Order: sequence, then structure tokens, then C-alpha cells
Amino acid sequence: MSFLSPDYPEILYDRDEGEVNASFRPASTPPDYVAPDGAAFHYLSTKLTTNGLYGLYQNRLTGQIGGTSPHFHKTMSESFYVLSGEIHIFDGERWFDASRGDYFYIPPGGVHSFGNISGEPAEFLMLFAPGAAREGYFEGLADVATMTEEERAAFFVRHDSFFTDMTKGPAADSWQDRAALRKSFKTR
Repeated sequence: MSFLSPDYPEILYDRDEGEVNASFRPASTPPDYVAPDGAAFHYLSTKLTTNGLYGLYQNRLTGQIGGTSPHFHKTMSESFYVLSGEIHIFDGERWFDASRGDYFYIPPGGVHSFGNISGEPAEFLMLFAPGAAREGYFEGLADVATMTEEERAAFFVRHDSFFTDMTKGPAADSWQDRAALRKSFKTR
């Protein structure tokens, strides 16, 4: 017999007594990964630590101009919540600037892209649901340029990232050109 309202998910914990199993991560914790461009990734909750329910990552971009080309995911949704600075986002139809407090949700299959064209640092949360092991993707991006086209395409498929141009992946677009045109499409 279920006591939950039908709009709740299935019960994940079926014991009658709660247990002590929470985790805490202080703000002073160093990043889990720092990319060659200086971007810092904090693996707040991973597929492993949430038993696959979701993955939550805090990303701190330097002021370096760059981003990813349009892509979609087949197995998970992705959400962004901007903590500081500004990121440039594509929702499949239009580009816009997202700043502190803005939230962006992409369901599975939703074409999207994001990057930094402001020249200033930006910080945001990324939430993937259900959880996926995105750590391997973030850390593997540094080696994409040294891969053959076949290796690169296999890397993207293995990490559920389907780009318009799978041989180039996230580097298919020129973010330098986009930044140079910033004034013509500035939305804020």
C-alpha cells in the first residue's frame, strides 16, 4: 500500500527509520578538476554519490572566450543556473545571455550550446538528470584535439554528446567570431 500522492516517484528508501548518511562539502574545497584553460570543475554530486539520480557540477570559467557547439543528449536532461558573470546560451532556436539568477533547462534531445563571450569570469551550476559520469567527459575534453576523427566521434557518443559535426565536436563553432559580433546580438 502506498501512502504517497501519485505525482511522487517510487519509494527509494523503504525502511521505517531514517539513517545518518548525508554529506557536506565546504565552499573551501578545491576543485576536483582544473582544465588546461584554467576552468575549474567542482564535482558536487556525481552519478556515483547519488546512485544515478542526478549529477551536480559547479563550473568556474575564466574570462577566456570559448564554448561548445550545438549538441544534444539522449539519456539525460541538463540544466544551468548562473551564479555569477554571464554565459551565452543557445536554446536550439536563438542565442541569449544568461546572468546571475538565470536558469536554463534542456530536456533529453534538446539542442543547446553555451559558452563565454564576455571576456569576464563566469560561474554556474550544471545539473544532469538522471546522473551520468560527466567527470570523464570534462576531463577528456583536453585530449579531443589529439584524437583521430573516429576516436573523437566515439568519445562523444560514449559520453552522450551528439554534435552537429561529430568529427569536430565542441570546437565546430568559432567563439572568437561570436565574441567579436557581441554588440550586434547583446540581449542584456
